[in-house]
Amino acid sequence: MTRQRYRIPSTSALVAFESAARHCNFSHAAQELYTSQSAISRHVAGLESRLEVRLFERQKQKLSLTEQGNTFTG
Repeated sequence: MTRQRYRIPSTSALVAFESAARHCNFSHAAQELYTSQSAISRHVAGLESRLEVRLFERQKQKLSLTEQGNTFTG
């Protein structure tokens, strides 16, 4: 029997998600965390890939949490 390994998401990805979720804005999260908007976007995309769900709806200049994103925030 093969056991599937579960890897916990990186702390950086979780912090990026939390800040982006609170601000509903990747740029504001980047400013808060002293990093770039693209770094926040990469962290969130990696987290979405790992969890196999979309956490944010991205529309032009608008960012909002999906139902799964709201659930993930606790």
